[in-house]
Amino acid sequence: MRLSQMLFVTLREDPAEAEIPSHKLLLRAGYIRRIGSGIYAYLPLMWRVLKKVSQIVREEMDATGAQECLLPQLQPADLWRESGRWDTYTQAEGIMFALTDRRDTELGLGPTHEEVITTVAKDMIRSYRQLPTHLYQIQTKFRDEIRPRFGLMRGREFIMKDGYSFHTNEESLKKTYQDMAQAYSNMLRRSGLQFRAVDADSGAIGGSGSQEFMVLAEAGEDEVLYTEDGQYAANLEKAVSIPADAKTSPFTTFEKRETPGTETIEKLCKFLKCSPTQVVKNVLYEAVYDSGTTVLVLVSIRGDQDVNQVKLLNELTKLAGNYQAKTILFLTVPDAEAQQKWAAKSLPLGYMAPDVADDYIASNPPQPPLGKGGQQDSNPPLGKEGQGGVSPKFLRLVDRTAIDLTNFVTGSNESGYHVVGANWGQEFPLPSLAVDVRKAKKGDRAVHNPEQTLQTARGIEVGHIFQLGTKYSQAMGATYTNEQGEEMPLVMGCYGVGVSRLAQSAVEQSYDKDGIIWPVAIAPYHVIISIPNISDTQQMEVAEKLYAELNQSGIETLLDDRDERAGVKFKDADLIGIPYRIVPGRSLKSGKVEVVERSTHKSQEILIEEVNSTLKQWIKEAIQ
Repeated sequence: MRLSQMLFVTLREDPAEAEIPSHKLLLRAGYIRRIGSGIYAYLPLMWRVLKKVSQIVREEMDATGAQECLLPQLQPADLWRESGRWDTYTQAEGIMFALTDRRDTELGLGPTHEEVITTVAKDMIRSYRQLPTHLYQIQTKFRDEIRPRFGLMRGREFIMKDGYSFHTNEESLKKTYQDMAQAYSNMLRRSGLQFRAVDADSGAIGGSGSQEFMVLAEAGEDEVLYTEDGQYAANLEKAVSIPADAKTSPFTTFEKRETPGTETIEKLCKFLKCSPTQVVKNVLYEAVYDSGTTVLVLVSIRGDQDVNQVKLLNELTKLAGNYQAKTILFLTVPDAEAQQKWAAKSLPLGYMAPDVADDYIASNPPQPPLGKGGQQDSNPPLGKEGQGGVSPKFLRLVDRTAIDLTNFVTGSNESGYHVVGANWGQEFPLPSLAVDVRKAKKGDRAVHNPEQTLQTARGIEVGHIFQLGTKYSQAMGATYTNEQGEEMPLVMGCYGVGVSRLAQSAVEQSYDKDGIIWPVAIAPYHVIISIPNISDTQQMEVAEKLYAELNQSGIETLLDDRDERAGVKFKDADLIGIPYRIVPGRSLKSGKVEVVERSTHKSQEILIEEVNSTLKQWIKEAIQ
């Protein structure tokens, strides 16, 4: 391709809306253009990158025996209601674009395709003889992000590969799951990326085991905890660990003490001259179930630990049946405005004890007006417990870090006062629901080997694989007939790769002050020929000759034949990140051209007749 004929415009300054390096560089280098909030046009250079990433994904998927298909982006709401996820995706998470057509039929733009593919399987798979089978697609998906940011990292429209497998049993599923783990590792390795596979939470997709594939980068939104021995790695949301041992309490008798201005653990421990490991803090959450019931959750946890809200959400979801519900719409720490809707009197925030009285909850809370669209400021109708309204009692949970504490410090249920020397079973009843909802952190000891401590890194999630089991097949009636003639639910797996996100993550992982440094395997072109002076006949002849020869031999080459200064061309070549730059300049006198490697800026002069073979070897080595 000749750069003079390409739609190609670069920017010298960082765009105001760009927040992270990769976003800035893709805009500046003319790869993408913002069309709306979280919506981008993929320009010619970017589209070449995306096609290369997609091809690597296809090759690795096809090698496992998976079959490519294409599923509809527009999906009937009824399918999502069958699976029980319509409210979750349109209200709780609020990420699905929902619409009503001219026939008043509710539809959604697909953020994912479990419901559609399960419907296909339900209609087409009849017998165990058809199993296992694995279908995948590469297409545009949609998410109504509250705050689209970071360019293609968190957009409202994005390209994704998602695949779904169907099996007769868990053993067959696990084999495909392992095949996918290897295929995903191959995809990222072939794309030239440094990555780590980590244990992960299944989230709204559901299922049992799941694993994320993280591209390591400082701008990553996810925190990864891992051990140096390579035996453990997990997303922060999923990570488990052994916390530091609690110190012995200096308090031996129970008493109430005045502790003014100590609403935080740090201030309290400084005032009482004690360790946060000797404190039981009590954290209030408000959970709204899809039955309309609001439940006030009090979590007692050791003072030096923080609540992992994803783990807490999972624990509360297990209890949904107690409130005639299937899932949780919202889980928040209630602010003063939220408390006014259900509190009979002001809570002693910062000074609550594990036994804070249930009479803080109004028996007949005021009924606020309903909002529209299921947004967080909307309120379910209030009524009896389990039938909408506010549950009249606190749901009390105790994290395992707090169970064995003795003579501990905690709130007194009176502002400005705490108690010391408290014990479970004496001054306070131990909550019956013991859970692990603490947030693992750097420096904790590893569960698999306490001699190993957890380290931390930032990562960008580009892939996620799930063992779904029968969650969707049971809900939607997708069955097969086994060898005994019995109807059995299909066992499912789900596997996703963010194609556009992977492409940008490559930039986030590899750039310098001059611009992008593309891995050779997914660079839009392998080589750019930058002609210093297009008025120089010899430079033009050599450039044209190399351009034709390199492209003919399979080396994708871009020819910068614009009427621009040499400095401008060299800056643009560095900015767009083509792996190798050829400069037919002063060295032509000795029958050579200058070849510059983008990643190292190393330059060497190579005989014109050896350029093709030299570059072919370098490219081969780079993509192996």
